[in-house]
Amino acid sequence: MSTITSINEPAVQGRRSATQVLETAEPVTGPGTAVTPASATPTSATRPTAVVMPTEAGITATGSGKPSAFRRIAGKVVKGIGVGMLVLAAVVFLFLAIGPRIFGYQTSTMLTGSMAPLINPGDVVVTTPTPVRDIKVGDVITYHIPVEDQRVETHRITEITTTADGGVAVQTKGDANNGIDPWIATLQGKTVDKQVATIPYVGNAIRALREPFVMNTLMYAAPAILVIGMLASIWTKDPKKSAPEGAAAPQASSGE
Repeated sequence: MSTITSINEPAVQGRRSATQVLETAEPVTGPGTAVTPASATPTSATRPTAVVMPTEAGITATGSGKPSAFRRIAGKVVKGIGVGMLVLAAVVFLFLAIGPRIFGYQTSTMLTGSMAPLINPGDVVVTTPTPVRDIKVGDVITYHIPVEDQRVETHRITEITTTADGGVAVQTKGDANNGIDPWIATLQGKTVDKQVATIPYVGNAIRALREPFVMNTLMYAAPAILVIGMLASIWTKDPKKSAPEGAAAPQASSGE
């Protein structure tokens, strides 16, 4: 009995070893299909690959390139209009209100064509006070006519006479008129406004600026447009330019 047992034991162990070999062998499920054993060590080929997805900031920066450029241009245009209106209002104010007080000139708008082509309707006539004794025939003066409503007229002197009391009287004529003016004007005071310059078409602009709607627009709308333009330039500022240099980009997860 003991002899048989000693002979059979190697055989049993051999069968068990064969069974263990079969269990650890790669199972074949079909032609050309191999199943990786569970005990196999995963290699770099079998590890999950990290997939970098586009970030929301990247999509926004790429997709909104054209709208951002349009907003920047629109902001600059609005800001330019506001600045232009403010500059125009400042120039008109300086020319009409400050200039005469500092430099002593006067301005008036030509309403008729009696002095064409030298002075046309809508032109601004710039005059300076000139001593009456210094005027001469051929000068263009602005004065109050002695008849009707005593309106202000700008005409050329054709004749100068001295009155009985030592005053100066003038005969005038419009360059575009056929005859002389039907009055003789005695100049009052020591000076008379003499034409020194003509600014074409500005009179129409000045009259338009004096309209209530335009005045309100210059006073309220221009500053509002300027503020809107400044806010638009802030809102459309490129965030990339304001980001600190050397900022680390976010790393994608590898999934390990």
